[in-house]
Amino acid sequence: MVYGVALLAILIVAILVIIIRPCHRSSFNLWAIIIENVMGIKAADVVRSLAEPLNQVLIGKEPQIKLALACLLARGHLLIEDLPGMGKTSLSQGLAKVLGLDHQRIQFTSDLLPSDVLGVSIFNTQTQQFEFRQGPIFTQVLLADEINRTSPKTQSALLEAMAERQVTVDGTTHKIDGQFFVIATQNSQQQSGTFPLPESQLDRFMMRITLGYPDAVAERQLLEGHNPQIILQKLQAAIDTPTLHVAQQTVTKISCSGALLDYLQRLIAHTRESGDFEHGLSPRAALAWLQGAKAWALVNGRGHVVPEDLQYLLAPVAGHRLLPTESMGVAQLAMQDILRAVPVIA
Repeated sequence: MVYGVALLAILIVAILVIIIRPCHRSSFNLWAIIIENVMGIKAADVVRSLAEPLNQVLIGKEPQIKLALACLLARGHLLIEDLPGMGKTSLSQGLAKVLGLDHQRIQFTSDLLPSDVLGVSIFNTQTQQFEFRQGPIFTQVLLADEINRTSPKTQSALLEAMAERQVTVDGTTHKIDGQFFVIATQNSQQQSGTFPLPESQLDRFMMRITLGYPDAVAERQLLEGHNPQIILQKLQAAIDTPTLHVAQQTVTKISCSGALLDYLQRLIAHTRESGDFEHGLSPRAALAWLQGAKAWALVNGRGHVVPEDLQYLLAPVAGHRLLPTESMGVAQLAMQDILRAVPVIA
């Protein structure tokens, strides 16, 4: 019996060595290796299967699409900000379709009420009791279109759902699906009829991205008849929910060295102590930055975080959370100043 157990242990070790050796060059940690070799799920394949159809919808926007996928894999919420007609809604709808999750779309307007989002209790004359009718927020992917065109009161209706994946109506708490993911679009603050999102609402979004104008090649394809809406209507689910869940679990296992955590803490401390910003980054923002960097590493085929991951994620994660002082001027320059001021190695 003892010899049998010892032989089994040796066999398991030998199998792990065989599995790990070919994958060592790819730098994936043991968790990712087991997922790839035992479960047959490769994170890189998941990302590729999601990104390829989206790249057909939004031509020339691969970096923004990868950021959106990283936000999803990190289980964060995404805010897309840009001018009207830049493809914000197309990206959000495309993400919902390729994920294969249930989704609802809310067009935020100035007269939208919190009950239109959360739901409402209606008195049933037959049972003589109030019954709760769920609103569109009870879904897996919520497309909040033009979120800054509604009042702050309605905007705040999303706070509890985004932070705790539950809503409280009339003193009763209702749970939302664990895969709940908000993709919100907002127009530029310079546009008329907009209400700026409060800091507490902005902090619920892990990332904020902008799409920008298309390059000359992409715009030429649009002018020659490439219709993203036709492709969007034909999109099918690229993965199933269990595969998405495994990919999200893989993100939490991505390694980050102590030296990189020191670098991250110095970056965060700079936002708090330099005097360049009205307020520094909160602990929630710090966790979002780290989790986003891990997801970005996974999206780029690595099982560990490198300094470039933290640097690349600075603007998407911190840009909407930091308000530069008057002396710092433009927010984009303030982001660059953080990286210049904080060395990678202390």
